[in-house]
Amino acid sequence: MPAPQRTGGRSMTRIPLHAEDRERARVTFRENPLFSALDDEQLERVLDRTRLARLDPEAQLFEQDQPATDIYLLESGRIKLSRISPEGQEKVIHLVAPGNTFAEAVLFSGMARYPVTATALNACRVYCIDLQTYAGILRESIDACFAVMARLSRRLHEHVAEIDRLTLHNATFRVIAYLLDQIPEDQGGPDTEIRLDIPKHVIAARVSITPETLSRTFSRLQKQGWLSVQDNLIVVHDVDRLRQYIREGA
Repeated sequence: MPAPQRTGGRSMTRIPLHAEDRERARVTFRENPLFSALDDEQLERVLDRTRLARLDPEAQLFEQDQPATDIYLLESGRIKLSRISPEGQEKVIHLVAPGNTFAEAVLFSGMARYPVTATALNACRVYCIDLQTYAGILRESIDACFAVMARLSRRLHEHVAEIDRLTLHNATFRVIAYLLDQIPEDQGGPDTEIRLDIPKHVIAARVSITPETLSRTFSRLQKQGWLSVQDNLIVVHDVDRLRQYIREGA
């Protein structure tokens, strides 16, 4: 087995897909829109050039401006995508959830380097898919190419909505919107529980507020009776009330 790489004081190991991991990856890839349009032969070519990365919490998968060699699919854990400003401040661009791909924008942008840093927030398993292999398959498959473009289009719309949220609304709106993003649209009865699986200071950075402002916002919402906070467990007492707040403020 390859020796672990040390990244930021934490370890990361990349290994080829063995039989059990390959079968697991095959199922996971088939459920993802970037790979569901591939035929069996194309998918096997992708898997041939895919490695499995295991990351410790806080280990970096890649750094901003590092040469791009792979695109990624997160199997488990959470990944933070961030950029460092010229002033040295970290801006959290996106928090990747399991089952989602990231870094695929390098396929079409012409960028030879990653525009962000990818850091594990907890123990992660990530599929590292060879960039050139997948790009070659896209040239063969119109369906696969359109699937990637649809994915990037959705992400663009999400980023535009995020810019509106961060520039046009106050801290309370941003925090409530973040919490609602953690609740599926078809769920949300009385006392809905949200268990935060990432540190609160990362959530604060994601919604562009300070950790102190996040704490004050949680305290204010608790006093209003909208939710309760116990460590990393948030209990939303009335999801419809929060959704109404967002609709009225949008």
